[in-house]
Amino acid sequence: MKVLIIAIFVLGYAAVALEQRLKINKAASALLTGVCWTVYVLFAANREAVAEQLLHHLGNLSGILFFLMGAMTIVEIIDAHDGFEVITRRITTNSKRKLLWIICLLTFFLSAALDNLTTAIVMASMARKLLADRKDRMFLVGMIVIAANAGGAWSPIGDVTTTMLWIGGQITSGNIIIKLIVPSLVCLLVPLTVASLMAKGKATKPTSDETDNSRINLRFERHLVLFAGLVLLIMVPVFKTVTHLPPYMGILLAVAILWVITAFIHKEKDVEEKQQLSVEHALRTIDVPSILFFLGILMAVASLESTQLLTHFAQLLNQRIANQSLIVISIGVLSAILDNVPLVAATMGMYDLRNFPPDSYLWEFVAYCAGTGGSLLIIGSAAGVAIMGIEKVSFFWYLKRIGWLAALGYFAGAGVYVLQEYLLHL
Repeated sequence: MKVLIIAIFVLGYAAVALEQRLKINKAASALLTGVCWTVYVLFAANREAVAEQLLHHLGNLSGILFFLMGAMTIVEIIDAHDGFEVITRRITTNSKRKLLWIICLLTFFLSAALDNLTTAIVMASMARKLLADRKDRMFLVGMIVIAANAGGAWSPIGDVTTTMLWIGGQITSGNIIIKLIVPSLVCLLVPLTVASLMAKGKATKPTSDETDNSRINLRFERHLVLFAGLVLLIMVPVFKTVTHLPPYMGILLAVAILWVITAFIHKEKDVEEKQQLSVEHALRTIDVPSILFFLGILMAVASLESTQLLTHFAQLLNQRIANQSLIVISIGVLSAILDNVPLVAATMGMYDLRNFPPDSYLWEFVAYCAGTGGSLLIIGSAAGVAIMGIEKVSFFWYLKRIGWLAALGYFAGAGVYVLQEYLLHL
């Protein structure tokens, strides 16, 4: 059974990677990997137990999907009001190199305040306002993935795996910021420096459609929607911290509030204009195939977790690799292929807090590696999956153009953390 499940997962993964050659949408390939659960239940002695496991995983995954859908909706409604023009108008440079630095550094710090997924969606939308050339834009959003994941790793609310370790008591918020901000910054600065040497020439901005009467043209409404949208996004982590409810509850509340605001400010407009600026229209224009792709991939990985394949693999790593640092680095690399959430969950189960107390070397390094290792492949992180859907970035394009840059940053940051721990004893 387990061999068959692994084979199905590998074939599904290959189909996603070969999307352009097979001419099959990656969402369809990802959803087909859900047959792993069918194989699991057919070979299981207790099928009711498998159904309960599936329901448990679906509950967890639905929270991620609702969060993704809510964030996409808020970004879409801000974009419909030309809200990002307020920010992009202040970025006056047309140098590709300067744009790369500005956007990536902004992404790095913003993802620590929001989270890497939401930040990637917001910054990808801004990239569309700054770059008309698709090749330039794809390179920029590829670097946004690296910046978002690096920025999320050092914040307790910036990446789901860091949040897991924070909630589980393996790390504390103040300490993880102090210990990981430098390695995470190096993880971005190394590939960003190399990428900036490749980014030459001047950027061309898309033609402005400010005179189009079908678009919002009142400064008050534009500023209000931008301000409300960004504040609501920033308040989602605060909502989670205060209420201890899952983040998707916060994002759905944010969508509801923005829905009321936009309905109120457009109530006097004619039906056609109001429709283009409504949350209902934004909900119809978000990228549903990307959400289904996310569902398919995570459900397939959940089947590996439920059949204990991930746990066994983590234990095998522990047995075969004696060096603890190499084990954690390997987990980070694997998080680019498998989902980092179950990998970190397996690691949390492998190591006891009595032997590895809170804020120990192991947990901090796991937070860094699991948070940034997903940048090695486009489907290795939630931010990458979102970018893949928004800009239609192919698996092999990312692997060829961005993957090696991400690897430089990942290993450089890991090296800095190890040196920081063993030489400086921070």
